[in-house]
Amino acid sequence: QVQLVESGGGLVQAGGSLRLSCAASVRSTYGMAWFRQAPGKEREFVAGITWSGGGTYYADSVKGRFTISRDNTKNTVDLQMNSLKAEDTAEYYCAARRNSGIRLTYNEYDYWGQGTQVTVSS
Repeated sequence: QVQLVESGGGLVQAGGSLRLSCAASVRSTYGMAWFRQAPGKEREFVAGITWSGGGTYYADSVKGRFTISRDNTKNTVDLQMNSLKAEDTAEYYCAARRNSGIRLTYNEYDYWGQGTQVTVSS
């Protein structure tokens, strides 16, 4: 049974940092990603990583500020978020897809976590 459990969300001031972690009981060959959804908005892609960790992709809005990484020995996928802005406030979700490639739309992912809230105060 596939399970994704996010942790690490919270309240932080603008300019601060948070590190999200996803404990993933998935095959190491799965592609992984982080998405986010703000109230009244659609779920949007934030960052993705291939099964090997050798390939990553970021939304333009977070490029240079966020870093996605994975540790297949620990079955974790992390999202380091620096220089946070008020517009980063959202529920953040970990997602997995059976194919190892990175996709940008939420309907191409097969499994989802419950989400963790990130709130950035300005």
